Amino acid sequence: MPRFVPVEELFKGRHFDREIVVLCVRWYLSFKLSYRDLVAMMGERGVGIAHTTILRWVQHYTPEFEKRWRRFARTVGGSWRMDETYIKVRGEWMYLYRAVDKAGRTVDFHLSRKRDVNAAKAFLRKAMQGQRTPTKITLDAYAASHRAVAELKGNGELPKRVPVRTSKYLNNLIEQDHRRVKQRLRPMLGLKSFRTAAVVISGIELAEKIKKKQFHMSKLGGLTATMPEIWARALAA
Repeated sequence: MPRFVPVEELFKGRHFDREIVVLCVRWYLSFKLSYRDLVAMMGERGVGIAHTTILRWVQHYTPEFEKRWRRFARTVGGSWRMDETYIKVRGEWMYLYRAVDKAGRTVDFHLSRKRDVNAAKAFLRKAMQGQRTPTKITLDAYAASHRAVAELKGNGELPKRVPVRTSKYLNNLIEQDHRRVKQRLRPMLGLKSFRTAAVVISGIELAEKIKKKQFHMSKLGGLTATMPEIWARALAA
């Protein structure tokens, strides 16, 4: 298990209290809010924050939050529904590869500048490294994804016994799940860089996993704990 710096050190030197930083980042990733929405909401609570400050918090803390939450993750199922969708970054279309299991739990994501065999392989490698080897993969009809799976089987990275199927009906699950992410991205009024997009999407995926109960909540206070209490336990070293 990775070692983390104490949570007090993580926020050392910040002008604002730790609770305010976590609240702003958590709300931004969880709800359909812009940075200026959060500025207005915090202003009504007597806390004056610039939208650029919240932006820096999101970019700086999201990767650290995601790593700390990962310690409490539940294992997803082996039957994966894989698909890619489009998002715009700095005025250009990028490709977001995602997968869910048959229960709708998020497996992983991968943001790519291209939609090709290499991108599909990169996504599958990342998903298998972070989760498990799938027992079944459902794809759309896009040939590059099928070729990527075939090449991973050919070099031994994916067991040859794993069946691959094409089913628009079964892949409705992942297509519907794309909407959760894209609806959250819409109020952001454009992502300014590839790195920022990857960080923000990882945070949105984290928030969605929490909503889907993909973590061992019993280790984080159980059903009676409030969301601030759960986050405090998840971030503690």
